[in-house]
Amino acid sequence: MDWLRGVNIYLVGMMGAGKTTVGRILARELKYRFFDTDELIVRVANQSIAEIFEREGEEAFRKLETKVLGELCAYQNSVVATGGGIVTRSSNWSYLHYGIVVWLDVPVDRLYDRLREDTARPLLREGDLKSKLQSLLNERERFYAQADVRVCIPGDERAQEVARRAIEEIQKAIESKTSQDITN
Repeated sequence: MDWLRGVNIYLVGMMGAGKTTVGRILARELKYRFFDTDELIVRVANQSIAEIFEREGEEAFRKLETKVLGELCAYQNSVVATGGGIVTRSSNWSYLHYGIVVWLDVPVDRLYDRLREDTARPLLREGDLKSKLQSLLNERERFYAQADVRVCIPGDERAQEVARRAIEEIQKAIESKTSQDITN
């Protein structure tokens, strides 16, 4: 895709938003490579995310996440699915701004439907799942809102359709930025 000029795409959003699934489709459609920061962290640490949280704590996980993101931003022609909390560290934004940040915005009720059987996510282990998801979204929404592109996914939309809409929104964002750069 010439209009992208090799710029990376970083997918952000809550856990369960479909970043990995949509990211793989986007990468295929754009003829880009695909990376998932969580998968890379598991590989680098040689342990699951749950084990990292349990043994070393969330802060150790976040440091690894920042390190992986920093290494990925050196590449081009990549779609990167990020962990849901990556946006909360300001240092990560210095890396995310090397590319186009796309927020996959899914309502809490949909996230709940997708995650209610998921026992692998450390931040969801304690308390009421829906309340926990709402609390995390409340904490993170202002960070997600800093994305270049927002793709709202209100219903049962297929990942292929979400990816198609994301490409359209990315194109609009690039066209808008290009026209702003020309007028400035």
